[in-house]
Amino acid sequence: MRLAFMGTPAFAVPSLDALQGAGHEIVAVYSQPPRPTGRGHRTQPSPVHARAYALGLRVLTPASLKTSEAQAEFAALNLDAAVVAAYGLILPMPILDAPRMGCLNVHGSLLPRWRGAAPIQRALLAGDAETGITIMQMEAGLDTGPMLLKQAIDIGPDSTAASLQEALAALGAALIVQALDHLASGPLRAEPQPSDGVTYAAKLTRTEGRLDWTETAIFNERKVRALNPAPGVWFELGGERIKVLSAQAEAGSGPVGTVIDRDLGIACSEGIFRPVLLQRPGRGTIERRAFLNGVAVAAGTILPCNAIS
Repeated sequence: MRLAFMGTPAFAVPSLDALQGAGHEIVAVYSQPPRPTGRGHRTQPSPVHARAYALGLRVLTPASLKTSEAQAEFAALNLDAAVVAAYGLILPMPILDAPRMGCLNVHGSLLPRWRGAAPIQRALLAGDAETGITIMQMEAGLDTGPMLLKQAIDIGPDSTAASLQEALAALGAALIVQALDHLASGPLRAEPQPSDGVTYAAKLTRTEGRLDWTETAIFNERKVRALNPAPGVWFELGGERIKVLSAQAEAGSGPVGTVIDRDLGIACSEGIFRPVLLQRPGRGTIERRAFLNGVAVAAGTILPCNAIS
């Protein structure tokens, strides 16, 4: 098929590779414009942009698709279909209607659960037992279109946002190729999304990374797995924002927000939260014992629940 691919983060790269490997004609790759990243704030292309360049594909990075110029350029591509995977820009109706078979979305959840920007992280935060990929025919609403293919994977007790993203990216790549194969040979039955079970995966914010001792230890441990590497999870100690990159939830109790022992067990509303890997500002990641060798945290220390500005 004659395709455009529209994606930005690393999650979308396997789908681009799979479409290229399957022999489709990718006449244009759309990605969000390069942005400053890292400590040096150097402008860097997105992962999809960089991969498309390496493959020798034409890359377009409009700031918006709402202009008549951008829409005319897209229509002139004369596409059979467009494949969208975590692109990050709204597709107006002239874009959605331009390809002969419309626009297909590789979405990282089992729709209608977790429509929106952060489905992988929200599934982890909620303690879902499974997630998956839905290949959806796009329409004007937010992830409301009919479903073409869907496949689930389990969320294990050690699953992280990074590990789920990798697994879902690979699954999405396989399913989008399968969906296009079906469309090439005839209509693929589109199943309307049910009205029951709709949830929304709101975009993550930095303030959500603050550990809240009034929550359960189990929830806070899930938060560590869901929000690393971005926006990151942290608590305040001695005026510093201490990042937590790995943690355990244990049985036990104590006054909420209180360090109950010399091994940094922190009492939550239910259970004990114990960091495993930590990072002080401007320093590397270290294990808990090494952290405590450099930062004395006495039993009975009360940690604040409020975020610092």
